[in-house]
Amino acid sequence: MKFKYLLLLGLFPLGLAGQTYEISGAVKDTDNQPLPYANVLLLRVADSAQVKGISSDEEGRFALSGVSADLYYLQASYFGYRSILVPLEVRQDVRIGALVLEAESNALDEVVVTGQKPTVERKSDRIIFKVENTLASEGNTWDILRNAPGVITVQDNLEIRGQQATVYLNDRKVQLAPEEVTELLKGLSGDLVSSVEVIPIPPASYGAADGPILNIRTRQNIVPGYKGSVRAQWEQAVFPKYSLGTSHYFKTDKFGLFANYTINPRKEFKDTESGVNWIDDQGSVFATWDTDIEKITRSQAQQANLILDYSPTEKDRLNLTTNLAYSPGKTGAYDLGTVMRNAQGAVDSTLRTRSVVEDDQVNLSFDLNYERSLGKEGASLKANGHYTFNELRRFQDGSTNYFDPGGAFLRNFSFSTDAFQSIDIFTGQADYTTPLGAGTLETGARASFIRTDSRIDYLDVNNTQPPFDIALSDRFQYDEDVYAAYASLSQQWGGWSLKAGLRAEQTGVEARSVTLQEINRQSYLEWFPSLFVERKLGEDHSTSFTYSRQLTRPNYADLNPFRFFLNENDFDEGNPNLVPNFSHNFNLNLTLDNTFFIDLYYRDNGRYISTLSFQDNDNQTLVQINQNVLESTSYGIDFTVSASLFPFWYLYTYHSVFYEDETFLAVQSNVETFTNKVTGYYGYVSNSFTLSRDGSLTAETSLLYLSGFLDGSYRMSETLTWNLGLRKTLWDGRAVVSLTAEDLLGRANATYTTRFDNQDNFFFARPETRFVRLGVTWNLGNFRLQNRSSDLEKQELQRIENE
Repeated sequence: MKFKYLLLLGLFPLGLAGQTYEISGAVKDTDNQPLPYANVLLLRVADSAQVKGISSDEEGRFALSGVSADLYYLQASYFGYRSILVPLEVRQDVRIGALVLEAESNALDEVVVTGQKPTVERKSDRIIFKVENTLASEGNTWDILRNAPGVITVQDNLEIRGQQATVYLNDRKVQLAPEEVTELLKGLSGDLVSSVEVIPIPPASYGAADGPILNIRTRQNIVPGYKGSVRAQWEQAVFPKYSLGTSHYFKTDKFGLFANYTINPRKEFKDTESGVNWIDDQGSVFATWDTDIEKITRSQAQQANLILDYSPTEKDRLNLTTNLAYSPGKTGAYDLGTVMRNAQGAVDSTLRTRSVVEDDQVNLSFDLNYERSLGKEGASLKANGHYTFNELRRFQDGSTNYFDPGGAFLRNFSFSTDAFQSIDIFTGQADYTTPLGAGTLETGARASFIRTDSRIDYLDVNNTQPPFDIALSDRFQYDEDVYAAYASLSQQWGGWSLKAGLRAEQTGVEARSVTLQEINRQSYLEWFPSLFVERKLGEDHSTSFTYSRQLTRPNYADLNPFRFFLNENDFDEGNPNLVPNFSHNFNLNLTLDNTFFIDLYYRDNGRYISTLSFQDNDNQTLVQINQNVLESTSYGIDFTVSASLFPFWYLYTYHSVFYEDETFLAVQSNVETFTNKVTGYYGYVSNSFTLSRDGSLTAETSLLYLSGFLDGSYRMSETLTWNLGLRKTLWDGRAVVSLTAEDLLGRANATYTTRFDNQDNFFFARPETRFVRLGVTWNLGNFRLQNRSSDLEKQELQRIENE
């Protein structure tokens, strides 16, 4: 019966939307001869972005379908020839005469670029961070995301408005646990990324469990021909690092290929200071431990990407995308030194722990996409099949020596673990879009299946006291099946816009601890409405309201009961008893002059899944564990400005005043519950400059300030991050040299503190956030075709606007 509801939902219309149109014509040379396979580009006037591209047929004709009503420029180009920009106002099907191409050999000699294309675009429901050919793209994809506006990095997790973000790649969810997503992004070259979409409240077409979304869009080669690049980077932080990569694009009228390979050997250093005040039943501190942890990580990460596009007809398009991330022989060497003092501050004893973690990991994914334009204008059918395989082998070897105050050896504790994890993820999705009356109906259905198998064996443990009075081996299996369907419709009338959506998801979970003979089963059908209402207040002003209900599922990494030890007194532990959480998200927006944006938001987070830290004062152990909080709320006001102050200077600034709280069960404490809360301020200012008349030298600088934040039971201290960079294009675009410096002030890392009742501990981690990076890119093939298209597009737009 539940699946009947899902089927009905996938076919149920909720509203109406605007229509799309067709632009058609021909491309000819100055002798009135048709030009086959010429490139025809449609550019949006508002931001000069390329909206669509197509090649003329054998007789020089072209037709661009699915064009929304707006103001555009149309231009054709062909191997050193180019037409003028033709302005179009599309309100119906447009049939133009011939686009006449003329030689452009002398055009570039007269060009003076006086503007800088904005790197940030603010829309009603998202922020688009444009990074193609900017300094941001000179790093890896992880660097791009953590520097995106509104994104906060909390212990290697990416958060938006206090919620962990879900990463998408070209509208497809990256189906991995957060730690694995981080490793994947660090190995993915930023040169592949065109833009990042920051979506705080996703519409119904996205999964209900996704929360806020970071959607990565990769570069596309819309110009026929070949272009490629070879890139090298050198980075100096505590240790020097380098990476090498190469990218290749090839496109014909019906076939497109993109291939990329990057190798990124790294030696990384992370220093962490931590401390615990152990408190007795009378509330007095009876011991203090101060620990310094040095971690050196060595890795040989490699990343390969392949994208194939094939258009057998004008109405059909096939796409195959595959990604391989391979990290063999990754090692993390921990060196911990702890000084233990009594209540009077005198040294009781010391300990020294050395631990090595060795990882071998491979991640392989495939996406097969099919899109069919149907007979009715604006109607389309899309289908997607996805498979991800992830395998991790991990071996940990740790040993701790205890010494008396004089340095004499007391005892030793040692252990080793052998762990293995295999993950298979299958998804299938179909989406149907069709005009309905004066509007558009979008419906879709999706199924996903996750299978994980994890094993861990504890070896050579010479101490069975807490916390090692556990089963010394376990096998954990996690199966998750999700069936979903959605419908979404839009309506526009007068100055009003309405988009309503409804999504249903049937979830089945079975988590099994084979050794402990424990099974945790969950099965539930939930409905997730979404609503977007906008009112135009003139040509450039508007106000809008957005609402959605969303879901947070515990993933296999959260539910896995295995323990990871720094030493016998400090470890992380999974929680198989986690349950799903549901939240309600509200946002009210005011847009002025398409430049100033004010957002008021409120979120009832419900029983949010949070990572909490608790100290057991009796056994003197510190554990990090995932737990459903009892309740949590977030609200705040955001203010955004996006504007060109001068032709050479573009400014983007984002400010937020917010409140966050979490109430959770205070495990190991005398109080039953505790509410952790913070009122804070987030400020981000980014400036982009064009420093030369020909646009070949650009600079970017950004400053980010965060007064404080919550991370489970911890409160973060303030951070301040200042980044600076230069980018120079040489030899008419043949080479690009960039120089970037991050965390120039050395204040990008926060201190995390838990302090309530008998809980009193902190840590201050300093990874290599402070570095200088030099990058060199050498472009191959017909790279000038696309680069000049972008440059000339900018010149002509400015000349037309000036006229």
